[in-house]
Amino acid sequence: MPHQTRDKHRLAGLSQGLLALGLLLLWCLLWGSFTPLTIITGILVSLGVSFTFYLPGVELSGRVNPWRVIVFFVVLGWDILRASIQIAWLAFAPSFKPGNAIVGIPLNTRSDLIMSWTSTAISIVPGSIVVDLDRSGSILYVHVIDVHSEEDIQRFIQEVLDTERRLVLAIGSKAEVVRVNEQHALARGRKNR
Repeated sequence: MPHQTRDKHRLAGLSQGLLALGLLLLWCLLWGSFTPLTIITGILVSLGVSFTFYLPGVELSGRVNPWRVIVFFVVLGWDILRASIQIAWLAFAPSFKPGNAIVGIPLNTRSDLIMSWTSTAISIVPGSIVVDLDRSGSILYVHVIDVHSEEDIQRFIQEVLDTERRLVLAIGSKAEVVRVNEQHALARGRKNR
């Protein structure tokens, strides 16, 4: 068996094992106990779910930058706080004029993991929610509130791309890091003109 094929099978097995372990942990947390019976039934349920509803393994980059992970979560927390205050202000502002849009945002990555984490991060920030994801085109469709101009839409698109970039810098492959840094440099160059 070629070396690459063995590595691929090993990663797929690791991915399935992590899924089963995560499901086992979720099962025990839902039952609120870690008794032998709960663990045995959790193993059976997690294996049943893993084999019945088979999902292709998520390709992990094998690279984690702890500092960038911390930066990602700190900025995400700040984004949530800032957006919560903005939404509260909009709810009580007497002169608020609704302006909503569904925006298609082409991402720089093809990684399923980065796309799903980006869409989750965008959706938990108040005022925006991902309504669709075109996996083949790597495009997020996001409903966003309080947009009134093309400039507002471009600002939101840049926020999404910045979120994606922080994720790629934290857990993406080296090739993805190069790609998002190049796109970021191009975007900054266009902005400075």
